[in-house]
Formats: sequence, structure tokens, C-alpha cells
Amino acid sequence: MKSDIEIAQSCKMEPIYKVAEKLGLKEDDIDLYGRYKCKISLDILKKNSEKDNGKLILVTAINPTPAGEGKSTVTVGLGDALKRKNKNVVIALREPSLGPVFGIKGGAAGGGYAQVVPMEDINLHFTGDMHAITSANNLLCAAVDNHVQQGNPLKIDVRRIVFKRVMDMNDRVLRRIVVGLGGKPNGFPREDGFMITVASEIMAILCLANDLMDLKERMGKILVAYNLDGEPVYCKDLKVEGAMALLMKDAIRPNLVQTLENTPAIIHGGPFANIAHGCNSVLATKTALKLSDYTVTEAGFGADLGAEKFFDIKCRYGNLKPACTVIVATVRALKHHGGVKKADLNTANVDALKNGIENLGKQIENVKKYGVPVVVAINKFITDSNDELDFIEKYCRDLGVRVSLTEVWEKGGEGGLDLADNVLDIIENENSDFKYIYDEKKTIKEKLETIAREIYGAEGVTYTTAAEKQIAELEKFNLDRLPICVAKTQYSLSDNPSLLARPKGFYITVGEVRVSNGAGFIVALTGNIMTMPGLPKVPAAEKMDINQDGSIIGLF
Repeated sequence: MKSDIEIAQSCKMEPIYKVAEKLGLKEDDIDLYGRYKCKISLDILKKNSEKDNGKLILVTAINPTPAGEGKSTVTVGLGDALKRKNKNVVIALREPSLGPVFGIKGGAAGGGYAQVVPMEDINLHFTGDMHAITSANNLLCAAVDNHVQQGNPLKIDVRRIVFKRVMDMNDRVLRRIVVGLGGKPNGFPREDGFMITVASEIMAILCLANDLMDLKERMGKILVAYNLDGEPVYCKDLKVEGAMALLMKDAIRPNLVQTLENTPAIIHGGPFANIAHGCNSVLATKTALKLSDYTVTEAGFGADLGAEKFFDIKCRYGNLKPACTVIVATVRALKHHGGVKKADLNTANVDALKNGIENLGKQIENVKKYGVPVVVAINKFITDSNDELDFIEKYCRDLGVRVSLTEVWEKGGEGGLDLADNVLDIIENENSDFKYIYDEKKTIKEKLETIAREIYGAEGVTYTTAAEKQIAELEKFNLDRLPICVAKTQYSLSDNPSLLARPKGFYITVGEVRVSNGAGFIVALTGNIMTMPGLPKVPAAEKMDINQDGSIIGLF
């Protein structure tokens, strides 16, 4: 079979203005970025304010293997399948980060015959949103150091600057650095560090803001440092939130592209779900809901990360109510949870499935706690045996959960028709009784305990001395009554990536707690999670190239 990029390059795309016309968008509603990409005007929400929202479908997953389990692929395939059933559907996805593109996992544009295109553009610079976020973030960092250099009237304590620089690439050596060396003209030497752009609070703000002015106000609330008296210093104290917002004036607008089958796809915002909240922008989702009868969106990694944050953070701020949740599972990932080594995942092993299937069971349980109906999508690989597929299907049916075998990677929308039937039947015949898992007004520890016990299945939470002090400080300044965003490994329900399937008897260890005050949530870092990943031993970049005619090869 052709590679993803070969499939994408051989498809026939429609000019993007024709895709926009299908959604009722006029020439004044879009700005073209070439023939196959455009930005959608924020005025669309005002123009359609009286129109009822479509139905919101969330696609999430079990805890994945390092290669991912095709959640974006199933999201795209489901959207194409709904379109084949003559439904008015829009897909809403996150933007890929260059870190995983050139690292190990790949992009976020789907795969096989269930992709969004133009694939090369989407996975590389796209419409420049990542660069705008990086620039706005680093403008604030430059303003902080410049303020100190120019006399420091805010009395910023250079030992307690908490806002970090970012770049959209995996680069481990930038995690902990020293800046300001070289004498007085270069500032005050201090320890600093970079995060990856998708972990930036600016990214989170972009994805949770309701409009440009809301984005500017949120950026003004960013906690950047503490002063010598121990008091918080905010971005608005440095008076650069306006300049940061103007850098974001285009980035805040959702991007419209299409699938291989010309289904409209809005791609906007891309926070990681293991170190951020893992969802595309509220604006993109709301726009899709106004322009369609069905919106299919995704949340990063497993339901313990992406779906939990989608429900407890994004839905809370966006006033969203999902009608159905799809949990993507694969035979190979469940065998991985059953103890099978990576080299042996393509060998049939029902016994391993029996050991690993409880990971799926726990994720089903997690979604049901939010009152949202569930269907399991088995993302089929050519190496899956019939016995293995039958075992998973029986397991789901024994739990009273709908299950569909999907072959969208191989067959596109045709391979997702049964899943589409199940989703439509759920939406038409089962009510979503959506509710949050915790009250954001509770204490930080109460919220963390609820997430750890209810979603991860932990016995409880332990805190380092540093985390205890940080929690006390946030409580002192009334910065604690916000939703929680847990930064945790995606490979396990616990904070230890080696504890697979459905571990029991474990505790979550919180090593650091900080507030993303502009975004509106508290970040709790657990285990050994890092906000600046590194490249693997053999980065994907080594297999990529470009020909003399400009054709890209080896992207995926």
C-alpha cells in the first residue's frame, strides 16, 4: 500500500472556496491561504448566533503505544462515513506540532485513506499559527528580562520568573539553560528553560478564548513572576498584552481544509494532552457546530487525559455538551497492555488481550462517569486475527457497550459506515446526561484526589514538599479555584509508564503545581513528565527529503 504522503499527493482536492461554499460561507467569510487552505472569519459565530448547534461527537482512545493508535484517523474516517450517509458534517482537529512530526509519533492529520489535506502543509507550517503563538510567548519573555535590565520598577525577583520561552521543536538541551551571560549589556544571568510551543499557556489561551478581546484579557492575566516581596507579577503589569494580541490576530481564526473525500475539516490549536489540555480550540468547535449538523472532534491520547480535560476544561469554558463519545482501541495496544513486547505485537495472542483488555474497560467506565453514551471503535490493522477481533467485540458487548470494527485507514469513509450507524443511533435514541467530574471551586487537593481516584483508579495522591508550598501560595493569592490540568504520561492510567493495563494500588505523585491563570486552569505535573520533549535515537527527520521539483518525500 502507498505511504500516507503518497496517498495524500495522489488525491484530488477541491479548491477551498468550494469546500467553504458547502458550509454556507461566502467570499467575505474567508481569507485564502493558497488554493487549499483558508481562515474563517470570527463573525461567523455572530451571524449564526440564532442557529441551533449541531451534535458534538468526541473521539478519544485507550492508553496508546508510542506509535499512536489512529485516533485522528478514526476521527477523519468517521466524518467521511457520515458524509457518505448524506449528513452535514464538519471535522474539528488539532494542528500538528513540528516536535512529533520530526520526532517519533508523526503528525495529527490522520493516515491511510482517512486523512486531512494538504497533508504536507498541515504538518509543517500550515497557516503560521504555531509561529504566532511562539512569537507572542517569547515577546512576553523578552519584556520580562528587559524590564529587569531597565531598572526593574516592578521589583521582579529574577529567581522567581515562572514564564518560560518556547519553540516548536523537540530539543532536550533547552530544558534547563542559563541566560544573560556575557556581562552587563546582556542582562542578569539566571537559570531559565524552554518548553515546546504546544505546552505554552499562549496555546491554551488560544484554544479557550471566545474572541480576540477575550484572548487579550486572558493574556494580561498570565502570571509571569513573583516580586521581591513575594507578590505575583502579571503580564498586564508589563503592558505587552496588546502587542501579544496583535501577533495573534490571524492565529485566533480557525483554519478550514478538507479530507481526502472533500469533507470539510476545521483544524485549529494543538496543545498536547499529556502536558497541556489536549483539545482543539473552542472557537473551532463552536464554528463547526454552527456550520454543521454533526461535528466530529478529538481529544489527545487516552480518555484518562484528553477526554477528561475535554469534559472538565474545554466543555466547562465552552459550554459544550457532547452527545456521544467514541473510544478507539487497537488489538496491538491491548496486547501491549497485556505484556507483549513491541517486536511481537503483530503475532496473534488472545491470552495477552485478556490481560490487557481491562485498560479499555477502565476507559469505558471513565467516559460513562460523565454521563455520555459510548461506542468502541476497533481500529483494524492488517495483522489482527479474527480471534483477537472477536474477543474485543465480545468483551464490549458483555459490558453492554456498542462496538464497531473500523477499516478507515484502508477504505476511508466506507470503512467507517458501521461506526457511523452506531453513532447516529446513539444520538437519536440515547440521551447524553453530561456532567463534570468535580466542582472547580473545590480545593486543589480535592480536585486532584477526584481525578486520581475516579479517572486513573489510584489509591490517592502524594505531594512533594515543593508542590505543597506551591499549592499554599496559589491558595494565598486566590488562584486555586480553577479546573485542574494534570500533566501525566499517556502510556499508563498511572503516572508510571511501565504500569500497563489497569493498575491497582498505586498513588499519583505531584511534583509541581503552577497556575495558567490566563488560560484558566491549574497545571499539576506528575511522574517524570517533561514540557520539552527530546528527539529519539533515530528521528523521523532522517527519513525526510525534498526533491528538485519541490516534492516532499518520507514525511509519513
